[in-house]
Parts: sequence; C-alpha cells; structure tokens
Amino acid sequence: MVETNLFPEGRAPLIVCNPPWLPARPSATIEHAIYDPDSRMLRGFLDGPAAHLTPGGEGWLILSDFAEHLGLRTRAQLQEWIDAAGLKVDGRIDIKPHHPRATDKADPLHAARSAEMTSLWRLVAA
Repeated sequence: MVETNLFPEGRAPLIVCNPPWLPARPSATIEHAIYDPDSRMLRGFLDGPAAHLTPGGEGWLILSDFAEHLGLRTRAQLQEWIDAAGLKVDGRIDIKPHHPRATDKADPLHAARSAEMTSLWRLVAA
C-alpha cells in the first residue's frame, strides 16, 4: 500500500479526479466529500498532471458547475487555474443531473440545481 497526498511517485497515462464540488468549509467529517475549503483539492489536482502524466497522457477532472451557479467559483477562475498549471482542455463531456432535487421547484437551491451541469474535463499538458 502506498500512502500519498494526491499523487504517488511516477507517471501514468491517465489520472482521474472527482474532487468535492463546493469551495466551502465542512462542519462534519462526512462533509469532506462535498466541501473543499479554498478549492485546495481541486487546485492540488490541477497542479499535478503536468508532472505525473506520461507523454500523451490525460488528466480527467469530473466536476459539477454547481459552485458556479451559487457564485462560489467562476468558470474563468477554473480556466485560470488550468492555464496556470500548464494544462489545456482537450475536450469536455457535459451531462445534466437527473436526480430528484434537480427538478424539485420547492428546493431552495432549485435555480442552481436546475442549471447544474456535470462535466468530464479532458486535460493535457499545454
């Protein structure tokens, strides 16, 4: 078993990350799957692929734009982090969530949930 903080030693042809989606502080242990204070994990992931991918490899980022709809992060900020990490977007696949909250008009977050898109960002070295 190898214990590491995000990236083990070496290189790989594919690195996949599905970080917590909201840049906020968790108040309970279970909330670490949802909240990423200051987008630390997201930014940590973005800083790694350039040094850990084999030539021609890809970093896949699975991320909801829910935080963008709540005003907690902007798309421009995400793109700046990608650029600063020496990466470029080689493709993106989007899907609208189909969970019950996405269509529940009584949900206080209905506007954000109904506009939400989850994307698979295909990242490569710039």
